Amino acid sequence: MSTPPTRQTQSYLRGLFAQRGLSPRHRLGQNFLIDLNLHDVIAETAAVGPGDLVLEVGTGAGALTSLMAERGAEVLAVELDPGMFELAREATAGAKVRILNVDALAGKHAIEPQVLDALREARGAENRPYKLVANLPYNIATPLIMNLLVDDAIRPELMVVTIQKELAERMTAAAATSDHGALSVLIQALADVEIARILPPSVFWPRPKVESAVVSIRPVPERREAIGDLAWFHRIVREVFLYRRKNLRHVLSGVERDRWTKADVDVLLASLGLDGRLRAEALQVDEWITLTKALKAQWPDVAPPENEAATIE
Repeated sequence: MSTPPTRQTQSYLRGLFAQRGLSPRHRLGQNFLIDLNLHDVIAETAAVGPGDLVLEVGTGAGALTSLMAERGAEVLAVELDPGMFELAREATAGAKVRILNVDALAGKHAIEPQVLDALREARGAENRPYKLVANLPYNIATPLIMNLLVDDAIRPELMVVTIQKELAERMTAAAATSDHGALSVLIQALADVEIARILPPSVFWPRPKVESAVVSIRPVPERREAIGDLAWFHRIVREVFLYRRKNLRHVLSGVERDRWTKADVDVLLASLGLDGRLRAEALQVDEWITLTKALKAQWPDVAPPENEAATIE
């Protein structure tokens, strides 16, 4: 049976699910995009076309998967739900699509090894570029995006994902705004991030309680190089943001507190042209990079925990 993406309306999905004894599973974050034009918006935003390799996580019944395959892409899809896995496999029969029936995450802070192995195989010896294009389950969006973004070996050339609007606003928040935090700093330090489209609950079935957003995240290799030690960068950003209402001078004096005094903090901040009275949320991304590199140069022997940069919330 073939299920073209144009058929996956709410009425079609209801009928198909009833026939198979399936229903959307809230625990897995299953909200199916039923506005057919928005599948095109996502594919167009990601510029999916012939020769592309695409990773899709949260395949559902295979509507977006089918559309991307029809546009000439090779798709590696991941779907945890066995029932949806079967529907997606039927919907993409004959297409250049491989679907894995696994959880994309092996724990909170690591990608499932089966997914990594399949991705490496698809990329081949030449380490072919790929895109992440997906209507992501809300509960895995942040760890999946950040694990892919911070790992040089598996970083995609582009991510176009549907996520909660609140998360999208945190990712794109400017300095000195209420949504600006450690996530904003880390993702903007590594990539160009923009909201491509706001999606109301009415375009999904079942309707979520919140608005969603299609977000484009394009990693910028030059920014990654400028950061240097990424795990160290994240450690400092996260620690300082834990006390976002306190000024920079006060918070920094508590980082590696046995190694320096507030007077030492004042000297360092003055040398960098930073005002110690500012709060963390007021710093621009380039100021964070300057600050964290100066601290690393001052304490080269201090190593952050392994995989620290993938633990962002």
